[in-house]
Amino acid sequence: MNSRIDRRTALKAGAALATAYVLPARAQAKPTLRFAAVFSDKDIRAGMIQMFAKEVENDFKVEPFYNGTLFKQGTELVALQRDNLEMGNIAPQDISKQVPAWSILTSAYLFRDANHLNAFFASSLGAQMKKTAEDEVKVKILGPTFFGTRQVGLKPKKKINTPADLAGVKLRMPPGDAWQLLGRSLGANPTPMAFAETYTGLQTGAVDGQDNPLPNVQAMKFYEVMSQIVLTSHLIGYDLLTVNLKTWQGMSPAKQRAFQAAADKAIAWSAAEHLKREAELAESFRKLGLEIYTPDVRAFRAYAQKIYLASDQAKDWPKGMLEKINALK
Repeated sequence: MNSRIDRRTALKAGAALATAYVLPARAQAKPTLRFAAVFSDKDIRAGMIQMFAKEVENDFKVEPFYNGTLFKQGTELVALQRDNLEMGNIAPQDISKQVPAWSILTSAYLFRDANHLNAFFASSLGAQMKKTAEDEVKVKILGPTFFGTRQVGLKPKKKINTPADLAGVKLRMPPGDAWQLLGRSLGANPTPMAFAETYTGLQTGAVDGQDNPLPNVQAMKFYEVMSQIVLTSHLIGYDLLTVNLKTWQGMSPAKQRAFQAAADKAIAWSAAEHLKREAELAESFRKLGLEIYTPDVRAFRAYAQKIYLASDQAKDWPKGMLEKINALK
């Protein structure tokens, strides 16, 4: 009798001891946050993600996927919404597909520079638009990831001075109505094409040109298949560092603050690096034989604004928002 009790007691003790070793190991496991983006692992923003991952490594393991290898361009937002992805670098154009009011933030010649962009997102106006996205799209926007000023790069050697000179030019743009409108606002014939396919598209003549900031041109080696860069400066390029709402709401307030602070630090570093890189690249591309020049930017701005104000998008813009953004310092 006693031996049975001893054996039973011993078994219980052994199970308790095993549990004591197993449970802490499970408790210590850090959640994995998969991050998806279309930019390459050589992009400055890949360095941004590395910095962010280092900052949050005590609480999370950030697992990055670049070059659209996890989700194709334009599908990342839906993946976040369906809880199939924890973090993504989302184009504002993708949000505007679901929240038409957001299309104002994708319009040409809206933000003057990176400082103006950051001032907007740090303002009550920016908070209002981020809250709209959180309520309607169900994602948490951590901040804008500036990646440079978008310029037009062309394979043909045709001189471009005004939008009329881009008539008939097949300009690669990302898929989506907002991007196609941007292409039309420059006077070009916008052609939807994934970012990862653009080099081949230029090489084969499927498209005549593309529009990207200079750091992207460098990272993707577009300069190898172009003859010129036209400094239209038509759009301050940025995406949005975004986290799945379920993931965000699963954090304690203290972890949310630390997570946001880590994002702010990494985003600021990335923006500074892009600004420095832009200043260096124009000269390096000239040395490679590309023609680089500034067209009649006033003509481009006037034409673009006319196209946007006549579009269906403008009717969805929050009343007075354009004037308020223009007034921000």
